[in-house]
Amino acid sequence: MSENECMVEASAEDVFAVLTDGWRYAAWVVGASRVRDVDAPWPEPGGIIHHSVGAWPLLINDTTEAVEYDEGRRLRLRVRAWPVGEGDVEFRVHEGPKGCRVVMTEKAVRGPASLMPAGLADLLLGARNTETLHRLKLLAEQRKES
Repeated sequence: MSENECMVEASAEDVFAVLTDGWRYAAWVVGASRVRDVDAPWPEPGGIIHHSVGAWPLLINDTTEAVEYDEGRRLRLRVRAWPVGEGDVEFRVHEGPKGCRVVMTEKAVRGPASLMPAGLADLLLGARNTETLHRLKLLAEQRKES
């Protein structure tokens, strides 16, 4: 399981405004190229983001489903990016005096990615999720300034 974290100079409310805006998903998730639709009750459990993975003309349509949501604290997702597989992703946000700490964990649970040796999977997911958190941080901090 990969675990990444970053400090964000914005409130948990700002971070969750980005996390829970399904239409902005492709702006911060590495690998997602576009959002095709967002189904209610997103971000509540059962809500689904219909997204595409890859670059044109090699786009694959897939989904991400909200599994658990604790407003301002936690969001857990089941992400799909076939043919790579599926994963469980969790975001935990901890408010602090100068912003918040965002912790992202991801574990491949189905498909080829789940068959990789744990160390290699964690290395690849960790690199990707470092960039994902960086993008999330920039969008949350930009929101704070507006």
